[in-house]
Amino acid sequence: MTARGAPSRFLGAALCCGLGRYVRQLQRLQLLFSPVAPDARGARQFVEERAAEFARGHPEVVLYVRNHGGAAPVLRAEYLNGTVREELIANKTSEEIAQLATKLANQSGLDVVRIRKPFHTDNPSIQGQWHPLTNKPPALLVRGPRLAPPQ
Repeated sequence: MTARGAPSRFLGAALCCGLGRYVRQLQRLQLLFSPVAPDARGARQFVEERAAEFARGHPEVVLYVRNHGGAAPVLRAEYLNGTVREELIANKTSEEIAQLATKLANQSGLDVVRIRKPFHTDNPSIQGQWHPLTNKPPALLVRGPRLAPPQ
């Protein structure tokens, strides 16, 4: 996808220049799986071994484990802004599911967008950046300690 086709927006300051306490955006995490399905073995291991550890590490996230008979196992994340993300966890190990749950917990729920610059020019410079000695004669330039002055 090209840069022109990707969604973009300007970078905005949230909460008065970012000052304030951090609020994790993940509100609810649901683990939906069948207790007898063979492709939900990793989900069952996650519930037995790592779910309590994940809940202790993320006390602000509510973790639901629900029976979802017959369908493929899914990890559903619900964020404070109303976004719902579903990740298929069929045939994944408990470690992969724990990494995915941590990734979902650290995300904001917003789509990834290209950040636009607050300026635009039709004729960009190809000369490089300006500095105080850009158009000065070479005699004024600072020489290194090993170079002899020009004569």
